Formats: sequence, structure tokens, C-alpha cells
Amino acid sequence: MIRFTAASALALLTLAACDRSQPAAPAPSPEATTEAPAPAAQPVADNVLTAEGLGQARIGMTLGELTAAWGADANPGLVGGADPQACGEFHPAKAPQGVNVMIQNGVLTRITLMRDAAVKTDRGIAVGDQAAAVKQAYGDALVAQPHKYEAAPAEDLFAWTKGGSSQYVTDATARGVRYEVGSDGKVKMIHAGDPSIQLVEGCA
Repeated sequence: MIRFTAASALALLTLAACDRSQPAAPAPSPEATTEAPAPAAQPVADNVLTAEGLGQARIGMTLGELTAAWGADANPGLVGGADPQACGEFHPAKAPQGVNVMIQNGVLTRITLMRDAAVKTDRGIAVGDQAAAVKQAYGDALVAQPHKYEAAPAEDLFAWTKGGSSQYVTDATARGVRYEVGSDGKVKMIHAGDPSIQLVEGCA
């Protein structure tokens, strides 16, 4: 009886020792619980116009910042008002060909693609393209308004990316692109920026 009890006790001790020798479950790898790093910011393309700007020229920057990026007015006094800090339009010396800027109260509010601009918008639209291409690119996101001075098919096509509406927009944080379509049904100018894209006669 004593021999049986001792043997049983020895068996239990052996089992306990075996249990203690089992390796502990591995802790979760830190990599398994760590979120993937955010993708690096894409560089701003120098030849693609968006509602936020073109290359180094960003809507909302000061005239000083714009001059540092694109240079001063290439033709001083040729375009703009008596006080360019308050309101002026001009072509910076280092800006792409056919690109004008609007300064209001010392801040860049609008970038305009003129007739000879080689720049396109982020939807692939350039000056000279058909209005139908604009409508196809944006679909229902476009807001169409009659052109102020020309008869249909001339029109203004607005693509607001932030804060826009079908009414006149006054929110300074709004951003959008306006495609000015001529009477031939083609885009003759493209304006990008804040609510100033709605202006049809300079700063008025």
C-alpha cells in the first residue's frame, strides 16, 4: 500500500514537472499590432492646377511668399489696379507660360490659365478643350451658370472641392475651379482658388 502511494506521488510530481517545462505562448509580435505607416505625401506637380494651387504657388499664401516662389511681376504696371496689394492680377516672372495670379489684400486668391497655357487641371482639362469634356470629367459635381457677357453655349462651369454651392459663395475657405466656356463651346480660361474665381472683371 505504501509502495503504491509513493509510486502515485512520483507520477504526479513527474506530470507537474512536465507541465512547468512547456514553453509559454509567445507574446504577440509588435509588428502584428502596429498600424501601417501613413503613405508619404505626394509632391505637388508643377504643371497640374488644382483648387488649392499650382506647383509652389498655393492659394492663401502671401504676396511675399508667392514672389519668393515665382518671382515678381514680369510686366510691372501692365495689369492690375493702382494698389496691387489690395487687388492686382499679373504674370509672375517664374510662373508657367499663360498663367496669371490674382492678389487681394496681399494674399494669393486665384490662379488663372490663359489662352497660351500648357498647364492642365487635375482632371486633365486644358484651355481649348470642349465644355463636354469638362462635364464628362466632373458629372453631377459641376454647377453650371450662364456666362455674364456671352450667349449660350457660353457658360461658367464651377467645380467646388470645398464649401461651394449653386449660390454666390462668400466663405473665404471655399476652394474650387471655374471653367469659363466661350460662345464656341470651348474652355477659354480656367480659374482656380477661393471665391474670387466667381469674379468676372478683375477683382470686381
